[in-house]
Amino acid sequence: MSVAATLARARLAARPQPTGSVVGAMGLTLTVEGVVAAVGDLVEVGAGLLAEVVAVSRDRLTCMPLGEISGVHAGAPVRATGMPLQVPVGEALLGRVLDGLGRPVDGLGPLGGGVDWVDLASETPHALSRRRVEEPLPVGVRALDTLVPVGKGQRLGIFAGSGVGKSTLLAQITRGTEADVRVIGLIGERGREVKEFLEENLGAEGMARTVVVVATSDEPPLVRLKAAFVATRIAEGFRDQGRDVLLLMDSITRTAMAQREVGLSAGEPPATRGYPPSVFAMMPRLLEKAGPGATGSITGLYTVLVEGDDHNEPIADTARSILDGHVVLTRRLATAGHFPAIDVLESISRVAGAVTSPARMADAREARRLMGALRDVKELVEIGAYQAGSDPLVDRARMLSPAIDAFLRQALEDTTSPDDAWSMLHRLVTAG
Repeated sequence: MSVAATLARARLAARPQPTGSVVGAMGLTLTVEGVVAAVGDLVEVGAGLLAEVVAVSRDRLTCMPLGEISGVHAGAPVRATGMPLQVPVGEALLGRVLDGLGRPVDGLGPLGGGVDWVDLASETPHALSRRRVEEPLPVGVRALDTLVPVGKGQRLGIFAGSGVGKSTLLAQITRGTEADVRVIGLIGERGREVKEFLEENLGAEGMARTVVVVATSDEPPLVRLKAAFVATRIAEGFRDQGRDVLLLMDSITRTAMAQREVGLSAGEPPATRGYPPSVFAMMPRLLEKAGPGATGSITGLYTVLVEGDDHNEPIADTARSILDGHVVLTRRLATAGHFPAIDVLESISRVAGAVTSPARMADAREARRLMGALRDVKELVEIGAYQAGSDPLVDRARMLSPAIDAFLRQALEDTTSPDDAWSMLHRLVTAG
């Protein structure tokens, strides 16, 4: 921390700190009187419970606690801290697991030296100061590196219903990526799955260059919401050092649900499917923080949990409009044992042309053409109505179908280099 920042915090600590009190508690919020604070500031309730100011009126504050409120009573003392939430950034975070507020929960002790504490709020890079996305970021998954290529600084959504393999695909990408640093935000996850994800899917090798931020589904909604911004702020810290960061967030849908709980508790009116307006304001504010900066980049991969496999529900539709591409996982492929369950024809990368050479783009287009031809006659083939020789492209697609399927399937522990993946695809589309 700089000398100026240290002096500023010391002056703040030396100021008189008037104490207010709790005058009401309803649902997820506390009503406080006698304290002056701005929206976004933290207040301390009783003996250490932190709460964030989410709304203000002439003489009252509406606060949302960052912990359990059982035991809080009317008249409980409240003290203004005078600052927003502070989070750690820096090299010492690599290999660590943090909670939704940036505190270590992995049993490896305090963070110690090597970290800087910064405000959670940060300035989004200006549109004109961003570099263009022009370099590929290999992730080790053949279907993605060739047919839905990821670029450094791109923001890509992974859209799927529950139980289709989003988290497993993220783990495979984490182990196969060539990014300098990986930051993973597990938002609203089941408690049982967190340790399983860390030990089985990531392992010691995967954790070496990774920071994990966890807020399980039983955490207060504000903690779940903050966890997404904490993970993003940590990624911004590495990007500002000139590093290429891969930010993986599972999931943006649960982050939106947390914002819905916060907004409704603060008195916002429900709008589309019960989501208040603040949800649709929060999403671009969070997603636009990723991308290329003046130096370094944040490549964001965000899972989107589509309710009832409806890819046009409000959160999925809003995310698709903001992101630079989408990967669709289908239950049909997952139940057939096809991993990763990527529906290539429904997936698209909006930066594919900028990060892929013309020759490789031609191979990718030919592969899509073959898969599209096969999809168009699938029902005719199944009922025996298609006659061989009717369409040369379909005949070739049917001949190559087993090879295409084998190319798109990839075991969790299998990582393919991008050159090998493109060579395999070239041999496939030029065969026959």
